Amino acid sequence: MQHDLHTVLGATGGAGNAIARALADDGHRVRAVSRRGDADLPAGIERLAADITTPEGAAAAVDGASVVVMAAQPPYHRWPQEFPAMLGRVIDAAADAGARLVMVDNLYAYGRGEGPITERTPERATDRKGLLRRDLTRMLLDAHRSGRLRVAIGRASDYFGPRADNGAITALAIAPAAAGKGAKWVGGLDAPHSVAYLPDVARAYARLCTSPEAYGEVWVLPHGEPVTGREFLDAVNRALPEPVGTGLLPTAMLRIAAPFHKPSREMLGVMYQWTEPFVADDTAFQTAFGPLETTPLDEAVQAAVDWYRGG
Repeated sequence: MQHDLHTVLGATGGAGNAIARALADDGHRVRAVSRRGDADLPAGIERLAADITTPEGAAAAVDGASVVVMAAQPPYHRWPQEFPAMLGRVIDAAADAGARLVMVDNLYAYGRGEGPITERTPERATDRKGLLRRDLTRMLLDAHRSGRLRVAIGRASDYFGPRADNGAITALAIAPAAAGKGAKWVGGLDAPHSVAYLPDVARAYARLCTSPEAYGEVWVLPHGEPVTGREFLDAVNRALPEPVGTGLLPTAMLRIAAPFHKPSREMLGVMYQWTEPFVADDTAFQTAFGPLETTPLDEAVQAAVDWYRGG
């Protein structure tokens, strides 16, 4: 049983909420931080309202914490303008509090390329989202190497599951299908793509928090077997009492919508992830911290669809 305080920043988001739950399930004291302090979480988890974009808010959020999980992020279309300053506030506050920092990250920094993505894959992104993620990683590892604080970074591909409202898979496939509408995939239906079930990802982050050897490193987190969009949409229909229509949201449609729809505009720079193979290799994580079993695709999709259907 662990008693150190774990502070999760961004606890109303899908990843932050799931990580707070996973840490509490492991017996940790958990503080869930959001702007309004209203995260939907079980009793026993402390909720705190704080604006971590200010020095005072960030300091209040991490006060007394032994581990800080950075799952907060600005709106997707505001990453370049707001993310570096937000992360800088959190690094400063965590360092002043003497806390360790675990960063919730994605695979954007690696960019496009051949072969499965591992920790040794070069960070070769050229789009602005990927370049930003590279810069944030540099900020974090520089802080670690300077001795200011200990940092671990966990990276996952697109996730889905209960409460995963801010994920593309939820927005395009899970939530519409649960409401009896059509389910869509973006980019292309036949390229293999690693997806992550959110509760699995949360358990992986919880393991990083308490593993001394995790710090100072970047880790590709556990994923199930890669699936194509066609296979994922088939799994969605298997989870429904009645099948819905399925289809593709092509890149051309995003280009048409881009001038008027910010999420579509922002997705264009990373469309290679959906039109080309985009596969994560979690061997290093499993060797260091495993085994951490991932939930089978049909079981994971069923749980996600059931949650969005209100069941």
